[in-house]
Amino acid sequence: MARSEFVETLYDAYGQRFAIDEICFESRTEVQHLLIFHNAKFGRVMALDGVVQTTERDEFYYHEMMAHVPLFAHGEPRRVLIIGGGDGGLLREVVKHRKVEHVTQVEIDAAVVDMAKTWFPDHSRGAFDDPRFHLVIADGAEFVRTAEDSWDAILIDSTDPIGPGEVLFSNPFYQQCKRILAPGGVMVTQNGVPFMQLDEVTKTARAFRDLFADWHFYGVAVPTYIGGMMTLGWATQDATLRSQKAAVLEERFAAAAIETRYYTPAIHAGAFALPRFVEQAIGK
Repeated sequence: MARSEFVETLYDAYGQRFAIDEICFESRTEVQHLLIFHNAKFGRVMALDGVVQTTERDEFYYHEMMAHVPLFAHGEPRRVLIIGGGDGGLLREVVKHRKVEHVTQVEIDAAVVDMAKTWFPDHSRGAFDDPRFHLVIADGAEFVRTAEDSWDAILIDSTDPIGPGEVLFSNPFYQQCKRILAPGGVMVTQNGVPFMQLDEVTKTARAFRDLFADWHFYGVAVPTYIGGMMTLGWATQDATLRSQKAAVLEERFAAAAIETRYYTPAIHAGAFALPRFVEQAIGK
C-alpha cells in the first residue's frame, strides 16, 4: 500500500503531518534518507532523515531573510560562502546581488543538489548556472577548517543539529568561520525555533559571546518550521552592521532593484527585536 502521509520526527512529543499526494523521489543517499513528495497545500516538500527541510510554498520566507539581511547590512559583499543549502533557494537570493563577484557553496550530499535541480527548479531558477558560482561537494566543517580564502558573508544553511548537520553547531566550527571571515564580514546561522529548540539558541549564544565583538539573533516565522518564529544567528566584528539606519537599507534595496516576496527594509530593521524569553535565555 502506498504511503499516504508523512509525519515529521524532529520532536518526540509533538509533530506535524503532511498528506502525501505523490512520492516524487525517495532514496537512502550516501549521507542521509532523502524524501521528496507532493502535498496539496505546500507543493513539493523535501525531507531529510524524517525532518522537513523546504517546501515550494514557503521557502522564500527563510531564504530571503537569510540572504538579504546580511548582504544589505554589509553593503559591499563581494565574496559569499554558503554552507549547506543544497536546494538552491539561498543561492538564488544571493546571486540577485550584482555586487557579489563570487559564491562558493559547500554541500555534503550531491544527491540533494541533483534532486533539487530536478524536483525544485523554482528554488534555484538557474542560479546553479551563474558564472559566479562554484559548488563543492564536501563536509562543510572540514572545508572551513582547511580554507585559505576569506569571505564577506558566511551563510550556514544547515539542517538541525542531528546527523551530518550536528558539527555545524560546534564551537570549533564557529572558530574556523571567524578565522576566514573577512574584515567587516558577517556570518548568519540557522538556529531553529526557540520555542521548541531554545537550547540551540543558548548554545550558539555562548559560542558567539566568546568569539565575536557583535552577536545577536533575528527572527523569521516560516510556516513549515513548526513552533512559531525561528531564529537566525548573527555574528560579526563590526557592530555597525546590525544597526544600519532604515534610510540606508531603503537606499541599498532600491539601488539593487531586487524583487522579493518577504524581505523589506522595514522587516529587516525590526527582525532583530526578540521576544523577552529569548533575550533572557541569551543574556541580552
